[in-house]
Amino acid sequence: MKKQVSRGSSEEQVERGMGLNRRSFLKKAGLAAAGLALLSGRASTGRGGKGNRPNVVLVITDDQGYGDLRCHGNELIDTPNLDKLHALSIRLTDFHVDPTCAPTRSSLMTGHYSTKTGVWHTIMGRSLLGAHETTMADVFSASGYKTAIFGKWHLGDNYPFRPQDRGFGEVLINGGGGVGQGPDYWGNDYFDDTYFHNDKEEKFEGYCTDVWFDGALKFIEANPPSADPFFCYVPTNAPHGPYNVAEKYSKPYLDKGVKANQANFYGMITNIDENMGRLMRRLKELDLEENTILIFMTDNGTSAGAAGGMKGKKGSEYEGGHRVPFFVRWPGCGLGGGRDIGTLSAHIDVLPTLIDLCGLKAPTGVKFDGASLAPLLNDKAGRWRDRTLLVHSQRIDHPQKWRKSAVMTQRWRLINGKELYDIHADPAQQKDIAGEHPKVVEELRVEYEKWWTDLSEQFDKYCEIIIGSDKQNPTRLMSHDWHGPRVPWSQGAVRGGAKGNGFWAIKVERDGEYEFALRRWPVEAGKAINATIGNAKSIGATKSRIKIADFDQTKPVGTDAVDVKFRANLKAGSTRLESWFIDDKGESRGAYYCYVKRL
Repeated sequence: MKKQVSRGSSEEQVERGMGLNRRSFLKKAGLAAAGLALLSGRASTGRGGKGNRPNVVLVITDDQGYGDLRCHGNELIDTPNLDKLHALSIRLTDFHVDPTCAPTRSSLMTGHYSTKTGVWHTIMGRSLLGAHETTMADVFSASGYKTAIFGKWHLGDNYPFRPQDRGFGEVLINGGGGVGQGPDYWGNDYFDDTYFHNDKEEKFEGYCTDVWFDGALKFIEANPPSADPFFCYVPTNAPHGPYNVAEKYSKPYLDKGVKANQANFYGMITNIDENMGRLMRRLKELDLEENTILIFMTDNGTSAGAAGGMKGKKGSEYEGGHRVPFFVRWPGCGLGGGRDIGTLSAHIDVLPTLIDLCGLKAPTGVKFDGASLAPLLNDKAGRWRDRTLLVHSQRIDHPQKWRKSAVMTQRWRLINGKELYDIHADPAQQKDIAGEHPKVVEELRVEYEKWWTDLSEQFDKYCEIIIGSDKQNPTRLMSHDWHGPRVPWSQGAVRGGAKGNGFWAIKVERDGEYEFALRRWPVEAGKAINATIGNAKSIGATKSRIKIADFDQTKPVGTDAVDVKFRANLKAGSTRLESWFIDDKGESRGAYYCYVKRL
């Protein structure tokens, strides 16, 4: 169960660390006047929701790096609307996230380092946002905001991890970590797809990014200035691979001699840019521009574009893997004007900052790893201290110390506990100077050790999918969330008959009889276990086995069976669910899909 949200605890941490007097804010928690006074000492001239509290629109794109914008010096790409937003915004130019998708999203949503939330991978049951966390949407909702998400959630597809379980009132998302991945609706390919809309599958016409922005605009239009304020989260799945986009967007780049994959990648960003233009114009037309905080950022380094002169790309511990764009604009409160802030900052700072700017009630008992950037945004940082921030990439089931890690201060970057770079003198990280500064290396290693100890409490815990709850019954499980060494996370792996296996970490909510239907193909595919789709391989299964708690049973697989069903009486509690499809040679693989129903 999530913590109740009320006025509370992150204030003292920020006040001590930043030297900011916030007594007046604490007295007025929940009122827009607090955020307004903090920033400018004057009322907003725009029209927000009731009480003039600002709306918030947060756009985060997928796999677009710092160098994938013309305003950041990339002369190949066309991004006129994002360039315009850049010119009108405050830009955090030393802003960092995790090197991959789900970890970044978990930190953004909670203000905590990703590993503490239970998220340090993009698959393998390690992309599920721990139920112990309070999310950004929880905080906004508790302060009277309407909340919505349109796009890629990537923090769990089952209760209690879905966005509708985590504070979002309106939900339109793809499944898993992207369109076409295993938990997504079968056969989605970015065009005219079926997505998950408020618990139901719904068919949409058009390109995925257009669908997300269409949904966001519809939500915004339904919440005029006279209504309650809103928090609208638009996490696009583009430009993540596969690089599918209409030819009209990729052709201009092909004509410039750009290779096909990168042309499609840039075309996807051009489409995002077009949609950002639509969003910005509509906010203005609806008289919402002045009192809407508009944020644009990305989730990690580039996957197929330009690293902006930095070393490394997506997944890297070097700067190009985790330093990303961050633009923020709030015209009615004087945030904008094309100003750069070069202070070290990160995704963990966004929630504390929005709590300040919007006058939200902070969650009780939550100590953020991040800090409010409101003083920096207002150019009144005062005694802002140099601090240490840390990121790592742990794309494995159990984290390993020093693996693909970066310890960062305003000047230094310690990589993997060994290499040291002066990021001011050497922004491309070409010269390791660890030997010249052994004291700095030791100091940063001590910071890492403290951080690692703080994270380690989560390493041996599992974020358990709940079965038997009225919130989701039946429950569809997918091998994307197995714990194990070989995880078939994509629809491509299912088509290929991947031989991996693992277990789902499960919590049975209540005693009772449960039915388990093991399948190779999801229900919507409508195919038998041993049937093929296109050039897919038959798995030749003759037996099926399931094991959960003390229930362990094997059954034959019928010639034309679409599933094999088992019934088990289970006691409430934590357990593991494992499955097998076995052929006549004794070779096996897990059931990629398992539909669980409490009877």
